[in-house]
Amino acid sequence: MRLVVAKDYDDMSRKAANIIAAQILLKPNSVLGLATGSTPIGTYSQLVEKYQAGDLDFSQITTVNLDEYRGLSPEDDQSYQYFMNYHLFSKVNLPSENHFLPDGTNTNSEAECERYKNVIHSQGGVDLQLLGLGHNGHIGFNEPSDTFVKDVHLVDLTERTIEANKRFFASADDVPKQAYTMGIGTIFQAKTILLVVSGAEKMEALDKVMNGPISPQVPGSILQLHSNVIVVADEAAAAWRLK
Repeated sequence: MRLVVAKDYDDMSRKAANIIAAQILLKPNSVLGLATGSTPIGTYSQLVEKYQAGDLDFSQITTVNLDEYRGLSPEDDQSYQYFMNYHLFSKVNLPSENHFLPDGTNTNSEAECERYKNVIHSQGGVDLQLLGLGHNGHIGFNEPSDTFVKDVHLVDLTERTIEANKRFFASADDVPKQAYTMGIGTIFQAKTILLVVSGAEKMEALDKVMNGPISPQVPGSILQLHSNVIVVADEAAAAWRLK
């Protein structure tokens, strides 16, 4: 794992966007794995700016998203489809038929997991996978567990994750309790993984991910075994180096 320390959130966002932009420039038909949550928003904003300046072309890009809440339609303003439309898809020249997410409205979880697994496989592999990091060390919605789950699956969200996400909803009761997510094995198939981390509240989790034992209790720790992981963290998140 290679650590790149940024001064602050804005600098982290610029550095992460530069890495993604380089991937697009080097391979214009790249398959990008995308993440949601508050941390990548600045990265997407930077990519939009590069597109608007004429420096990036998304016309041949394909995207597959990590996850989606179960029970939310794409039109719901808290769905991850809506999030991606708002922050990226509607602002660049990415064809609508080239971006994919799990279908949160599919109540047949087994069928949906199989469908989305096949969608990802049909793209020929992810060139660069963007990840954020949860307070408990989760990546995607792969929560602390007794085992690493390999494929796309339906997960019950932990109370801590629900608590962390309730700021986006009217109350914690409105946060969906389940989500579809890529599994660890699916994430690991990406050629490059880009992990973005910001804030002092993520410092302990990042320390465990990068330096702790590999354990499904800290799902992100498995990234230590991937051959090409770039971690872009601001100084607050990377402050464990100064202990």
